[in-house]
Amino acid sequence: MAIKISNPITNYEVVKPQSEEAAKPSEQSQTSIPEGEASMPNVVQMHEKVERPEMLLGSTYKVKTPLSDHALYVTINDIILNPNTPYEKRRPFEIFINSKNMDHFQWIVALTRIISAVFRKGGDVIFLVEELHSVFDPQGGYFKRGGRYTPSLVSEIGDAIEAHMRMIGMIKDDEPDTDRQKLMDDKRKEYEERTQEANKANADSSDGTFPAGSSLCKKCQTKALVLLDGCMTCLNCGDSKCG
Repeated sequence: MAIKISNPITNYEVVKPQSEEAAKPSEQSQTSIPEGEASMPNVVQMHEKVERPEMLLGSTYKVKTPLSDHALYVTINDIILNPNTPYEKRRPFEIFINSKNMDHFQWIVALTRIISAVFRKGGDVIFLVEELHSVFDPQGGYFKRGGRYTPSLVSEIGDAIEAHMRMIGMIKDDEPDTDRQKLMDDKRKEYEERTQEANKANADSSDGTFPAGSSLCKKCQTKALVLLDGCMTCLNCGDSKCG
């Protein structure tokens, strides 16, 4: 049967019947979508318009410094996004800091409101830890228990936030590879051997007045500086970083 074409031909293609084997990949591509994603509603990300639920999960961290007789208690409340789904996430929503010491009340309240606002803004909020760690006290920092130096009270609040972010999985430690771990183990062994030799030499040359391994005090120039209660204290003149 002849068909008359009255309009000009602009495009054409050859139509061939699809075989069963050619039809199988298309069927697989249609069924390759996970079952949960097809029926999954929009994933909720953290943003400033997320409403506060009636209940939030919280963790409280005790911050005790030698600068005050009273400790600070840092409470961070988390919101659960997309609960009971594969996309469930726990993100910090607000922070509160409380203490019996009212000397720093104004700037602590301001700091908690700013940090809470950044939490609700969403995105990568890990930068807060680095910013708080970079704050230095003009009067000098102090040593925490265990000999770790802390430059300021604000930096220690950053330590509490960092510990919380590690607990909920926002900050993850990068484990060293095999070669780097081997190098670290060799350096640690070398350091321990040198420390043992130095302690032995100090014990031989010491008259027993001060403990072996004491550091040199810059005030009285006596090798009597030791770590007591988280502070470097001279056993000869009593000079201490913590006052």
